[in-house]
Amino acid sequence: MFIYLLKSIIPLMFIIIIAYGMVTGKKVYEWFVEGAKEGLKVNYKIFPYLLSMIIAVRIFKEARLLDMINNFLAPVVGLIGLPREIVPLILVKPISGSGALGVFTEILKEYGPDSYIGVVASVIMGTTETIFYTITIYYGAVGVKKIRHTLWAAIMADLTAIIMAVTIVRYFL
Repeated sequence: MFIYLLKSIIPLMFIIIIAYGMVTGKKVYEWFVEGAKEGLKVNYKIFPYLLSMIIAVRIFKEARLLDMINNFLAPVVGLIGLPREIVPLILVKPISGSGALGVFTEILKEYGPDSYIGVVASVIMGTTETIFYTITIYYGAVGVKKIRHTLWAAIMADLTAIIMAVTIVRYFL
């Protein structure tokens, strides 16, 4: 019954919107077409930014830069109590959500979801953002060229989330 109800929501919304248009004399179909045109314009503006991010992430992965950076940062992150195994997740998450999900999945497969490393990775996945992707897409959509302090504020927010994740998980686990 519940599944049937879920599958019926969108068609029901369409029927309600069309009925509203018929009752009030509004031209809902024309509104739909105009909205679709605007959506295509936004997609046209965003596509180059999205493509550049996809290419950058692919180059980053193929060049094995992640492994080199992880090896370089391992001694530093050990000082703040961050497990070395989490560093790839922290490095990939600001760039690519799907890449971070892949790294996260590998962490859970190797260490388990209930391990200290698994719990820290889970909290980091839930509290950090794909900074570069988000800034690229949103600012690209509205045509902003200078991001000013947005990037640094976002990086500081992510670092705060990471430090708090490690601290809180260590305290409660």
